[in-house]
Amino acid sequence: MKLDELLNNTEVAIGGEELVQRLADGRKLKVKFGVDPTRPDLTFGHLVVFNKLKQFQEAGHEAILLIGDYTAQIGDPSGRSELRPELTEEEVNENAKTYLDQAFRILDPKKTTVRRNSEWFAPMTFADALNLSRKMTVARMLERDDFEKRFQSNQPISMVEFMYPLIQGYDSIVLESDVELGGSDQLFNMLVGRNLQKEQGHAPQAVLTMPLLVGLDGSRKMSKSYDNYIAFNDSSKDIFGKIMSISDDAMWSYFKLLLLKSEDEIGELQNLHPMESKKSLARELTALFFGDETAKKEFTSFAQVFSKGETPEEMKTFKLSELSLDAESLTLLNIMSETGIFDSKGQIRRLFQQGAIKLNGEKKENCEERVNELAASEEIVIKSGKKTFIRFLA
Repeated sequence: MKLDELLNNTEVAIGGEELVQRLADGRKLKVKFGVDPTRPDLTFGHLVVFNKLKQFQEAGHEAILLIGDYTAQIGDPSGRSELRPELTEEEVNENAKTYLDQAFRILDPKKTTVRRNSEWFAPMTFADALNLSRKMTVARMLERDDFEKRFQSNQPISMVEFMYPLIQGYDSIVLESDVELGGSDQLFNMLVGRNLQKEQGHAPQAVLTMPLLVGLDGSRKMSKSYDNYIAFNDSSKDIFGKIMSISDDAMWSYFKLLLLKSEDEIGELQNLHPMESKKSLARELTALFFGDETAKKEFTSFAQVFSKGETPEEMKTFKLSELSLDAESLTLLNIMSETGIFDSKGQIRRLFQQGAIKLNGEKKENCEERVNELAASEEIVIKSGKKTFIRFLA
């Protein structure tokens, strides 16, 4: 694979000349990507960088997936306006359990080196930490945009957060990485690693940053912290549905960064109706994680429900007889509440007030309406909004 292909979809490439020379020398590069298990799910924001790591892997280089189990307990301050909630070691380990299974849906496990930074940080003494802190000044740290903003607005910055870039940078010394990959919000941290390598007399790593994928809210980056994400572990239905919910403007970056479509391919897609292009995007991304047959099934189901207004064949189903309600309490409000699908009875009442509830296709406005006893062969279907269908049996 040529250098221009490896650099495609990158925003910043520092150390490019060194990278060219190493490739010209025929070296097998150590390419590092680190993820902190702050929550159990990897997201499609991570997929942007995993795609790049996979490209290096397929070109014959060593892909190093670093699980930041130690740094997750500190919390990466990048892009943060406040201190991250502290995680316990148990919470971090629980979150990390599924990371490898998720990552290997993209990467080749046989060609991936997996490391945890607790391997070298857990045995580190306080004297070691103090010695590492000598490598960076307070003034240099305050050059970070997020730190500077918090300092100017009198928002607290913990000493632990100050240490985070040094800790991430030290990972690069231990791993002897030739290339580090990350989102554009990681540039400062990755440059610290490059500088620490220089100080140690090592060849400095090249730094490649990828664009940040916009989240489902259409404004902030996709992030677990913002709950605006699509997860690797989402169901096929959720992946398809979430993709269909993104804005038309955001769609093209998803084609480029997640499916690696060329400018010519995107140009052809832009000639189609936006809805058709988005269906294609949702189908391909669903197929990436679940295969073509499942993607086809979700495509058909979506078309039935949203395009043709039909009721889907598969939906959550409950038996009235198994709900913890007596006969007098079988109102629409109560049976919907018993499903656990809705946050509260207040939310359900608001849905009725907004005219968003239908019973067997008929709009309902009275949430206190009782449900008549059903014969053994009967069923009722409640539709809430455009996406939620619930079946109740006798």
